[in-house]
Amino acid sequence: MQQTGPVWRVPAVRALLAASLLGFTSYAVTLAALPSYAVRGGAGVAAAGLVTTVFLAATVLTQLAVPGLVGRFGLGPVLAGGLLAIGGPSPLYLLGDGVGWLCAVSAVRGTGFGVLTVLGATIAARVVPPSRRGESLGLYGLALGLPTLAATPGGVALVLSDRFPLVVLVATLPLLGLLAVPRLVRAVPSAVTAPSGDPVGPAVRASATPSAVLLVVTLAGAGVVTFLPIARPDGVVATVALLVFGATGALCRWAGGVLTDRFGTRVLLPVALALGVLGLVLLAVGLDSDAAVYAGAAVFGVAYGGSQNTTLVVAMARAGERGTTTASAVWNAAFDAGTGLGALAVGLVAAAVGLEASYAVLAVLVALVVPVAVRVTRR
Repeated sequence: MQQTGPVWRVPAVRALLAASLLGFTSYAVTLAALPSYAVRGGAGVAAAGLVTTVFLAATVLTQLAVPGLVGRFGLGPVLAGGLLAIGGPSPLYLLGDGVGWLCAVSAVRGTGFGVLTVLGATIAARVVPPSRRGESLGLYGLALGLPTLAATPGGVALVLSDRFPLVVLVATLPLLGLLAVPRLVRAVPSAVTAPSGDPVGPAVRASATPSAVLLVVTLAGAGVVTFLPIARPDGVVATVALLVFGATGALCRWAGGVLTDRFGTRVLLPVALALGVLGLVLLAVGLDSDAAVYAGAAVFGVAYGGSQNTTLVVAMARAGERGTTTASAVWNAAFDAGTGLGALAVGLVAAAVGLEASYAVLAVLVALVVPVAVRVTRR
């Protein structure tokens, strides 16, 4: 397989980006909209948060099962099932605004999202030569970041303006992604798309360490996203800082992929983590300074995006060509587990020692995995 032009010109890459954009827009538009919808229906804030928790729990459990499902049924049927699962049940949200009902529908949709996250990264890695894998994964990551920037606040705005049916309509968009499945299956090597029955244990072990590095980074990211608005309740500073964080993260996931293809991960991953430490230190010492908050969010955003791409490339390289799907599953599970645990863990630390000290603790945690990153990228 040879590819010399821009990766985005590869037909299979464009088909993947289209399907993934539809799937992640469906996820992003409901991420904050559903809790808001539940609260407007009379639920308490804590109960409303269960909707997101249930969705992500179903996502992580499914991610761990995807390699086995692909090994048994093949990539095409599993991918189609995932798109159906995240888009198809969405109209059922219109039947009620009770937390129990919203959680039930979200659990089904979470399984579809779990499939899409794992197989999207697998396909992005396998439709281009290994020498262009970083760029392809980076472009895929950029396509995933864009819906979060626009669709998440857009979904909340629609709920607050009593236009929830439009949220539901957008959430059904992954069904259109079914049109791309045949092209994607043809573009991926048959060793990946066909049922195999290969054991997944070796690939799990190979990808576990870089995925653990990612878990620490996403745990810190959850602490930033969840508690920065609490640290700066004036509103504007936190909103702008989180926008900067999201934008730099998405752009650097793509840029990190391009740089990975050119320079490898041996330097890039430790550098990204070092920048993460710097960004968290800026937040820890400068929460009262607008400039420090903006700078900390931007620098940590660079680290957040760059480390995502490099850890995924390392995980797939260590797992081998036949372990790509398993490596993607482990990596995605670590990403979502870190995000889910981060808000809880940082909240407990903040309650005990304050937010400034919490960000300092996160900086120490990220610093501790730098030697791990150096070791894991030597192989």
